[in-house]
Amino acid sequence: MGADLQGSLLDAFADPELGSLDGVSRTELGRGAWIDVLPGWLTGADQVYERLAREVPWQAERRQMYDRVVDVPRLLCFYGENAELPLPILDEARDALSGYYADELGEPFRTAGLCFYRDGRDSVAWHGDRIGRGNHEDTMVAILSVGEPRVLTLRRLRHGWMLLRGETPAARRNRFVR
Repeated sequence: MGADLQGSLLDAFADPELGSLDGVSRTELGRGAWIDVLPGWLTGADQVYERLAREVPWQAERRQMYDRVVDVPRLLCFYGENAELPLPILDEARDALSGYYADELGEPFRTAGLCFYRDGRDSVAWHGDRIGRGNHEDTMVAILSVGEPRVLTLRRLRHGWMLLRGETPAARRNRFVR
């Protein structure tokens, strides 16, 4: 299903495996917001992408946007609390991140939302993650990216930087561009 992947020769034969989180690089953005980045944390990402694209029960959705209902420009699949994730490496990633951020988060990551960007026309508009506790409390969102590289842009709002992890619900915005 969906997009063909121009895989990495450096990653082509690696079995999926998580590296250490010791190399996480944090950038403080002010007013309690920050972003952590760790390139290459997952080896075998091409295999993970191919299996997810093929095996996840992807759903197309429609959503109210201003005065009309539109197609959501990506496919989605949500895994609630205690749901088995589609690949064991994703459970390992969630457990590793829960352990690493335990002091800051105060609880484990409990759910997982997967997004499948099939081609250069799929995207996400500027938005704030305002579902669940993120609607009314500070929250963290972990993103593990596989497949073709995509640009994640962030923007400053009047009330400060709000984005990925370590965000406050008042004024965050982020998007994946086409």
